[in-house]
Parts: sequence; structure tokens; C-alpha cells
Amino acid sequence: MIEGLKDLKSNFKGELFTDDLIRRIYATDASVYKIIPLAVALPKDTEDIKRLIHFAATNNTSLIPRTAGTSLAGQCVGDGIIVDVSKYFNKIINLDVAKKTVTVQPGVVRDELNNYLKPYGLFFGPNTSTSNRCMIGGMVGNNSSGTTSIKYGVTRDKVFKLKTILSDGSDAEFSPITKDEFFKKTQQNNLEGSIYKTIYEELSLADVHDTIRKEFPKPEIHRRNTGYAIDELINTDVFTENDSADFNMCKLLAGSEGTLAFTTEITLQLDDLPPTDNVMIALHYKSIEDCMSSVKALMKHNLHTCEMMDNTILNLTKHNKTQQKNRIFIEGEPVAILMCELKANEGLEHLINEFLDTVKSQNLAYAYPILKGADITKAMELRKAGLGLLGNMIGDKKAVACIEDTAVTLDDLSDFISEFTAIMKSYKQNAVYYAHAGAGEIHLRPILNLKTSEDVSLFRKITTDVAHLVKKYKGSMSGEHGDGIVRAEFIPLMIGEQNYQILKRIKTAFDPNTIFNPGKIVNALPMDKNLRYEVDRKEPVIGTMLDFSASQGILREAEKCNGSGDCRKLPEFGGTMCPSYRATQNEKDTTRARANALREFLTTSEKENKFNHKELKEVFDLCLSCKACASECPSSVDVASLKAEFQYQYQKANGFSVKDKFFASATKYNKLGSKMPSLANAVFQSNFASSIIKRFLGVHTKRSLPKFTRPFNQTSYKSLALGIKTVYVFIDEFINHLESHIANDAIILLKKLNYNVQFVNHLESGRSHLSKGFLEEAKELANKNVSVFKDLVSTETPLVGIEPSAILTFRDEYIKLADDKEAAKSIAKNTFLIEEFIQQEIELGRINSEQFTKEARTIKFHGHCHQKALANQKSSFDVLNLPENYNVTIIPSGCCGMAGSFGYEKDKYDISMQIGEQTLFPAVRKASGETLIAANGTSCRHQIKDGTGVIAKHPITILKEALL
Repeated sequence: MIEGLKDLKSNFKGELFTDDLIRRIYATDASVYKIIPLAVALPKDTEDIKRLIHFAATNNTSLIPRTAGTSLAGQCVGDGIIVDVSKYFNKIINLDVAKKTVTVQPGVVRDELNNYLKPYGLFFGPNTSTSNRCMIGGMVGNNSSGTTSIKYGVTRDKVFKLKTILSDGSDAEFSPITKDEFFKKTQQNNLEGSIYKTIYEELSLADVHDTIRKEFPKPEIHRRNTGYAIDELINTDVFTENDSADFNMCKLLAGSEGTLAFTTEITLQLDDLPPTDNVMIALHYKSIEDCMSSVKALMKHNLHTCEMMDNTILNLTKHNKTQQKNRIFIEGEPVAILMCELKANEGLEHLINEFLDTVKSQNLAYAYPILKGADITKAMELRKAGLGLLGNMIGDKKAVACIEDTAVTLDDLSDFISEFTAIMKSYKQNAVYYAHAGAGEIHLRPILNLKTSEDVSLFRKITTDVAHLVKKYKGSMSGEHGDGIVRAEFIPLMIGEQNYQILKRIKTAFDPNTIFNPGKIVNALPMDKNLRYEVDRKEPVIGTMLDFSASQGILREAEKCNGSGDCRKLPEFGGTMCPSYRATQNEKDTTRARANALREFLTTSEKENKFNHKELKEVFDLCLSCKACASECPSSVDVASLKAEFQYQYQKANGFSVKDKFFASATKYNKLGSKMPSLANAVFQSNFASSIIKRFLGVHTKRSLPKFTRPFNQTSYKSLALGIKTVYVFIDEFINHLESHIANDAIILLKKLNYNVQFVNHLESGRSHLSKGFLEEAKELANKNVSVFKDLVSTETPLVGIEPSAILTFRDEYIKLADDKEAAKSIAKNTFLIEEFIQQEIELGRINSEQFTKEARTIKFHGHCHQKALANQKSSFDVLNLPENYNVTIIPSGCCGMAGSFGYEKDKYDISMQIGEQTLFPAVRKASGETLIAANGTSCRHQIKDGTGVIAKHPITILKEALL
């Protein structure tokens, strides 16, 4: 078959991978499963897909369709060829405003589509928690629902037409057809005709209808996705005499998980944008039972969303930096919160009062704050983060997706939850409750360690018991997450054996050679095999230089990634993660891929040095160490630290390159250059000399080299005898040798604001060493700097720094490197960016706008990645807004793309500039000539200059110039 793959690759327009790294990266999705595929294909057009179908048919293998790969049930894993359409099948093809339809390729992101539709007053209703990276193809495959289903229905309700390629390579288009058209289809002498004929033969008898209606979930449960939707087909005019709908095979294909045909185009029915006047009322409960009991009556108030979170999720948000700011509406310590959204074009206050009357009459909720505007977004982001935050549980026990997709009617909801809780208690389980209460669907998860055979056995037992409970209530075992591997085994129980045999025959009609996604829906793979972790394995002992004890070791740090795919969100959805993926659109360049690859090699490598794999070097190569994953990833997977440790361990086995040695030791050379800056600059800036230097160091020819300045002269500043407060200023290696004027500005500012500035002889931060994996050198610097400051820095005498990447090493890496952990932690608590320090002093009333100019200025600010991840941009925003007539906006940019030495390197320059072009460069160019561009990162200012020609200023320089 390998030879056949080579032949396939030679005729393939897209990309076809058979290497070990890519296959391992695609071996998992967001489920508990792992199956290493034969190959991974990224088709460029439909002809590529037909080539893949032909190859699968002639080589007895299969195709597993995939978009964002965030499936929870194992739909996107298999041992055949993974067909990832996210990179090339991502076009919006046509919008018909009059008919309210849009045609897209399956790789279009859901929120991307709605951003496109918004100017036309239209939107696609189904709204999953992964909506900023999940794709329409995956939503159709899973029949996704999300928070809005109680108002706008599920994906199946919106699919109007599908263009597909069948298992014999023929094209087939499915859309609504009349009864006469249906029977004409059955007469076609091709695979499509055979499919229609089989559908009619299987579903035409009245007793079959009776069996389907008897065994399938109750029809009022709109989130029902158990097996193929033959219960929808029998309600069409082909099978029912009364005024029924036209037959549309899309009803069957939606929710079929890519097991019947390969979809290439999707036409969706759209809705008018909902009313913009809205509120969210966050009902707080002291028990799950009280929350569940209240839902049915509340749903009579025409809610647009009715979402629930339990205290497991809420407690996890306390420790996630990104989510902490979204907790503003929480009062006390609720066991459950029900978030109910009301919308109206007029009369909203009346709706609110009626709703609150019901709430008060129930006497179940103890608090019900009313949220408006941006606070609604914050609350929904908190709930959306639930899935990923569950991966943040430290240790091997995790909230496992297996019974998290059950849906019952609202009449049954309270009783179902009571019985479910009893099952969990019988297994000594404290389950996690969250999700779509208004739709009768609660995402319920047991806490299990699937590395042990004991808990794998519980995995099956709990799922089986809950399946029987769901059947008792005629509910749906798969509400919106699909059957996949985890629930497909239970389809015969859920819909009856007779109906299950119909599904099998329909699958055979569509796909006689089992090419499309086998092991899902019918002939299911075992739900307790092919797990991500080897059961009862002996944990490898992996020594590290960085301290990963907070996650119980580096392996568990990597294992925190549960595949939720937040790192795949596009620039238009804000944040920073993950800059390299945003540039390349390659799964290999996601946070998820890096964590998964490291986990794979650390657990399967037989080498003494388990880091010594060129595949790991490849997957970490484009990581910019921006640290966004540590804060934006709901699981807080710290890939920057993983990369630093990998580089150190890999280079121990393979040596350090000249280029890496130079960049790691850049401070040594910058120090030399700053002794005679005029001469050094004349050499470095001349075309001839700079070209030689760039060639020797592997720097791209288009990248400018930095200019040296004389080092900051601390002896020229006298300390105040008295002042508001004493601060120690860390003059970092970048500012000291390349931009010492900023250090001068900072000291002048602090002194004129009446602060007693102190300096001590400290070493460089070690940032350059950390960025290249020179951890022994970084550790030595950390230990010495901790020793210098441990008896000086306190709450009363904080440490303040100018360059984010340098000063924030005290808050991050030093805690993982220093031998004196307690001293490092104490220093970290009292270490601040200079903007943070000034912000705190403003809040204490010690600094005010009267000390600054009344002149009007417009400023646009770009924040450093490490500031975003480890501190906050608001401090810079507040500082720049201190002069009362300064108008400041934060550029909604992610990483600038420079990332220290990353942007210098010849093979990374294009990626670096591409990242800058996503948001930052256009925003800078768009600014008027009078607008000041502010950036507090040395690398950021360099990147802005090289990318736009604009000279950006540090916020502290701007504030110093504004002093009266």
C-alpha cells in the first residue's frame, strides 16, 4: 500500500502526509480515543477527493473526513486516511439574500460565516461552544446544536442542499424533491438510484413506521442524533399521505458523521438576525435539583438561551487567567447557575418583569443579577470555556466524555437528573453538570482515570447504565456531540435491533465497500478500546530542568490538552493563540499538535533521551513562545515551557548550533556593541557588513539589525531621600544596550512622580537563553537574580521592569528554575511591569491627571504577548489615558510575529511578517500621521518599524513626554 500512496501523492494537487509526526498529530481529536491513521490528506479540489475514494476502494482502506477535529465522540479518528478539508475547502461560494440561503464549503468556520452574513441582516443559528473554530462540515456531520437551538433549531433543520461525492466516485446533489421526483430517482441505473430505491424499500411499510416511532427518541426532543435520522424521513410525503414535507436526503446525511457520502458543498437556510435589545438573567442556585426543577416553567418565557453551569466549572474558572475577568456576575458560591437570555425589539422590560415574577414565585434561586451588553458576552464566554476547563483538572482523573450528550424532554428532566445522580452515587462519582438545560440536555461527565483498567471498566459500566436510563425516558443518548466511537455501540439499545438493521442496510446501500468512516454509527468499534492512553502502563520517569510539579510533571502538562481546538481560532476572533497556526493554517502548527506530539513521543519512545526526536524539533519549530496558550487555552497548556524544555533536552543530545548559541548569548554581543555604539552601528547598518553578518547568523536579508545605545548610567540619578514609595527598577538587557533612552524616560517619570528609585547590580533576565533552550545558563541567572532581590523586594518595595519579556521571567520561569522556590515566589508576587505599578498607584490616588499635559493626542497601543498572558493590557491602557485629553485604543492584535530571535531567522521571516499582517500592520498603516503608535515590547517596536516604517514608542516614553 505504501507504493500505492506514493503513486497517489504524485497525482495529488493538495498535500498528502505519511510521516510519523503528522500521523500521530491526527491520531486524536477532542475525544478519549487515539488511532494512528495510514496517512493524512489535505485535498485541494473535488478531483483530489475522487482520487482518495478510488484509492480507498482499490486498496481496502477508508477515509475519515475531518474539519477542525474537535469531536468529542471519536468521529475524526481511524486507521485509514484522514481527509482534512479545513485548509482548502473553506470558501463561501454564494449568498442569496432574497431566499435567505448561503452555500459554503465544509471548511468554513461557523463564526466566520456569521461575520460575513451580519451586514445582510442574516445568520446561521446553531451555535456551539467551539463556534470560533468549528466548521460547517463538522456541524453537519454531527448535527450540531449549541446554545440557540431552543429558538433556532439544530443544524439538520438548516441544511437545504448538499453536494456530495458517493463511494463510487460519482457526484450526487441532495435537496428537497417532490414525491414524483423521488420515484424517478429510484429508476436511475446508478449508485444514487440504488440508494433511493433502498430507502424506499426499507421505510415504506406502516409497521416499520410504527417500530421507528416506538423505539426512537421522543420527537419533541429536538436534540436527537442517535444513528441515522430515519425517523425524520418517514414524515415526508413519500411515506405519509397527509400534508408532509418534501423528501430531502440531507435530513439523513446531517448527523451521519461522514459515513454515507463525502460532502463538498453545503447550502444552508438562514434566519434574520435576532433582536439586539437583550438581557441575560443569571439565576443562582444552592443545588442542582433546584436548578433542574425550575427549567420547565422558565422556558415558557420565550427564552433565546437557557444554559447551566455547575460549581465544578465555576471553580475551575477561578484559576484561569482569561476567565477570571468573566466571573464578575457571580454572587457567593452557587452550586449551579442558569443563564437565561431574553430578547425583544420592544417591550423588553415587561418580559423581564414577567420572567422575574416566575423566578420569585418558584423561590428556588437565591440571586438573579441582570446582565447587559458586554457582560452577557463575558458570561457566555465563561460557559463556553467549560469543555476546555475540564481538561485543567490536575492529575490523571479527568471529566470524561461518554454520557455527556444525553437529552430528554423538559417534563422528564428533573426525574432523569435524580435517577442519574443516584447512578453516579452508586459508583461514588461526583459528576460535572453543564450545558443546555432549556433543551433538556445536560452535559454530564464522570471523573475517571482512563489510564487504569479499573476506571476503564467503570467507563463502560457507567455508560451502559446511563444508556438504559436514557432509553427508559425515550431520550437521546447523542443530543449534539454525535455517536462516534463512544456511543455507537449503544445504538441498537437506543433505537431497537430492528431499526438498527435498517441503518446497516442503508449504510451498505451508500457505501458497499465501507470506505467512509467505518466503526461509527454501525458496526461500531468498541467504546473501551483504542483509548488515548495505554491502560495500566508504567509511567515513564522524565527528568526536566524546568519544574513542572504544578502539573505533576511534564507529561501531565502535555496531557492537559484535551483537543478542544481553541488554538485554531482565526485572528478575527481576537486573542493571540496560536500565531503560527493563524499564518500557516496547518494543524502541525497548533498548540494542540505540539502538546499531543510531545505526549506521544514521551510515552512511546524507547530512547534513553525521549526528547531526542527530529519530529519534535519539527513540531516546535514555529512556536513563537508567545505564552498565549498558558492563558487563552482553557486547559492552560504551557507550550512555551514545553518548548524550552524540549530544546534543552534535544540539544543535550544533538549539540547547539552556532546560530542558537549567538542568539542565546546576544546580551554578551550587545554589551560589546553598546560600549562604542557609533562605531558598532556604522558597521551593523552598512549594507556590506550587515549582509555578511546576516549571512553568517542566518538572518533574513530584509530584516533590519538593531541599533546599539550607550548603557543606562544609573550613577547619574540620585535617589530621593523621601518619596511616596521605594521601587527597585530592573534595567533589562534589551533596554540597557539597545534602547537605554527608555530607561532614562522611566526613571525621570518615576522620580518626577515622587518615587524613590533604587538600583542594584543584577544580571540579565535570561530571556534570550530561555528562548533557545539554554536552561542551565538561564537557571544560573535565575538563581543569582533571586539571590540579589530576595531580601530587597517586598510589598512595600516592589520590583518594576520595563521590557515585558524580561521582567515577567520573575513571574513565570524563575519559579520553575530557581532553587530557592519560596524566595522566587515571594519576588514574583511583588514584581510588576512599570505600567502595572503606575496603574496601582493611580487607583490609590497617588498619581492623577493634573500632573500631565492637557494637550489632546490619539494613541493606538499594541501589547506584548507576555503582558497579555501573564499580566494585562489594561494597565498600559490606563497609563496612556492618564493625560485627560489622550484618546487611547488597544489594537486588537495577537502576536506581532517578531518574538525575539524568531523574526530574525531566515526560514521564519516570511511567517513572522505574515503574522504581523494579520491585524497589527494594517491597524498601524490605517492610523493617521498624527496618531502615536505605542508598544511596550522591544521586539514589537522592531517588528512595527520593519513592517510599516512607523516608529513606535514605549508607553512610558509617551507618559514621560506628557509630564507638566
